[in-house]
Amino acid sequence: MNTNANGRLHGKTAVITGAGSGIGRAAAKRFAAEGAHVAVWDIDQARIDATVAEIRASGGRADGFAVDISKGDAVDACAKATIEELGDVRVLFNNAGILDDYADAIATDEALWDRVMGVNLKGMWLVSRALLPSMIAAGGGSIVNVASIAAFIAGGGGIAYTTAKHGVVGFTRQLALEFAHQGVRVNAVAPGAVETGMTADILNNEDLPVVHALRQAPAGRHAQPEELANVALFLASDEASFVYGAVYVADGGWTIQ
Repeated sequence: MNTNANGRLHGKTAVITGAGSGIGRAAAKRFAAEGAHVAVWDIDQARIDATVAEIRASGGRADGFAVDISKGDAVDACAKATIEELGDVRVLFNNAGILDDYADAIATDEALWDRVMGVNLKGMWLVSRALLPSMIAAGGGSIVNVASIAAFIAGGGGIAYTTAKHGVVGFTRQLALEFAHQGVRVNAVAPGAVETGMTADILNNEDLPVVHALRQAPAGRHAQPEELANVALFLASDEASFVYGAVYVADGGWTIQ
């Protein structure tokens, strides 16, 4: 990584949730390479340290913050610490998420439902709420949320995951409307199947019908985290200056069939 002084995010503080692995780590590295000072938010300290170390070793700027984004007090404290240490936030990539193992409505218990909603939807609201005042004070910025193709079709996840991701699209559009006049753009990226540690077991499970459906997608393969990081970078940057409330589908053509 050669940090670009003229990069698309040069001089901006960027918070990335779930940045310890997968799409989040790829985005953290990509944003740092484009000049951002990245705040690596994750629940796992070891993964935080690994992401920060990798960025710094490549000449980028990054600092880590451990937080459970499903807890409001923890999010508020983490936001305060981030702003005090790195300055006002200009970019937020709401990436953190968990799966529900394709559990149907009967197999989903209350604990699973609450856990998936707490991270995938409530957490996105808590983090945005905590950082929006800083973003507005800085003169505006960009929020990019991770939705999913499960926001548009059934079968991309279980009942809790699919419901949460539908909620992310509504959240994105409403937030975009509420804060556009204060200089904040809000958009989302909707991935299909991405090869990460979180998805490895699912993508290799021959018993799941969705695995066979994925193999029929026009791209003929799964995405790499870096490919989603590139979409997130575009939406976060000034190159997407006229994009508000959009959901960019990056699914290898899965949903066009």
